[in-house]
Amino acid sequence: MEECFQSRRLLATARKGAVASLDPARFTVIYQPNPEVGMRGLYDRIVTSLNGTPKFHLAALATQASAALAAEVDERGRTPAVMIDESHLLDHQELDAIRMLTNYDMDSTTPFAVLLIGQPTLRKRMKHGVLTALDQRISISYQMPTMTKEETASYIKHHLTIAGRQDTLFSDDAVELLHLTSRGLPRSVNNIAWQSLIAAFTEEKGIVDESSTRTAITETHATE
Repeated sequence: MEECFQSRRLLATARKGAVASLDPARFTVIYQPNPEVGMRGLYDRIVTSLNGTPKFHLAALATQASAALAAEVDERGRTPAVMIDESHLLDHQELDAIRMLTNYDMDSTTPFAVLLIGQPTLRKRMKHGVLTALDQRISISYQMPTMTKEETASYIKHHLTIAGRQDTLFSDDAVELLHLTSRGLPRSVNNIAWQSLIAAFTEEKGIVDESSTRTAITETHATE
């Protein structure tokens, strides 16, 4: 049951699906999973992904990364798609450095596409005045909405099915309480659902009822 409530697996599947939908003849995907390596780490990932040998000095490395992105388009006809995960961890200086990478050909064109993936705090940060120049360059912005009660119930049922459970394991009142407490946020649903399973098992119940879910909510909120 543990594996069916791991949101990281779901996110990884979604990213792989998005990458698989890109035509490799037209796009080169560069994925940076950890932004905490800083801009040097991102520049290094760009250069190595495009078959280059990173330069030592940061200024030279930044120029090299920019040139490598442009060359991928100009010489090989493929658009680099730079995916930066956990982008909400980037500070203002790092976000602005990403904007500077998009400066090319007197700012008349952009030699690559950037996909910033992060928590809702990223959207709020982008609205800060200091990042106005970057915010103006964003052509598409999407925030995953929270789930409705029906979607939460379907979400739980789907993952239980993946785990091989076909019969009812969560009572209707347990699902309703779980949804209200999690506010339809997938990761919160995962945490409470997993703790609810543990609570039901500890109490030797054959089904997760409202009481088990209340116990789970107490446990999850105590650790937050």
